[in-house]
Parts: sequence; structure tokens; C-alpha cells
Amino acid sequence: MLVEVYDDVNRIEEYSIKQGAFSDLSITEIHTVEAVGLYGSKTMSEIAAQLEITMGTLTTAVDKLIRKGYLERKRSNTDRRIVNVSLTNRGKLAYRIHEKFHLDMVKAIMNDFTAQEEEILLKALRKLNSHLKDIYMAARQSASTRGS
Repeated sequence: MLVEVYDDVNRIEEYSIKQGAFSDLSITEIHTVEAVGLYGSKTMSEIAAQLEITMGTLTTAVDKLIRKGYLERKRSNTDRRIVNVSLTNRGKLAYRIHEKFHLDMVKAIMNDFTAQEEEILLKALRKLNSHLKDIYMAARQSASTRGS
């Protein structure tokens, strides 16, 4: 059931993006926009770490998003090796619309729950989230010990 719910959310999210004003974005690209964040800028290293992807993969994604008009890149004035990435106005709009999609989806789902069901669901989701993070951290720890 968990896999089915996950797949359904992904399908709804992809459909929403493709039907909306930002149909030129993929789900991966919108997640990159989210990782850059609405305020200020982030370094390429920070974004790659947050998304858990290589710098090469991120560079390709950022180049594409710059061409599409969602991101801009600037070198640091103090250290030319550091590259900062920020959202353009179009990128900020895409961020806000996608954030609103998430909020609207959650509100629509929660409208079907009683207060008691909502509390039970939230408690179960917190446990699930904690358990999944524990599994992930254990897997990362195991991989890093094997790699040493």
C-alpha cells in the first residue's frame, strides 16, 4: 500500500507539472528548483549535497535550468572557484506554484479525515518517517564502512 501511495503521489505531481504553466520542467528539475530555495543563493556543492547527486549531474541539470530561464549562476567575488546558484523570477514562481500544489494536495486529502483520523495518520506518518530515516542512515553507514 505504501508503494502504491508513493507511486500515486508521484503520478499526480508529474501530471500537475505537465498540465501547468511550467510544463517544460521535469519532476527532477522542479526538485532541483526546490533545493536551490526561494531566498538567496546556494553553492553548487550545497545543492549537490542536499540532492545527494554528483557535481557533474548537478552541473548538467543547472545548465539546462539556466537555458530554460529558471536559474542563474554567479561566481563568488571572493573565491572564483565557488559558484552560487539562485532562482530567477520565473524560478521563484515555479517554486511557489509547486509549493502551493503540495499544500493544496495535503488539504484536499485531510478534508476527508476526522480530527481523530488525522491525529492517527500524523502519528503513523511520523513513525514511518523516523523508521525510513533510520533505515537510510544505517544503509549509508554500512556503505561507508564497506568503502573504507
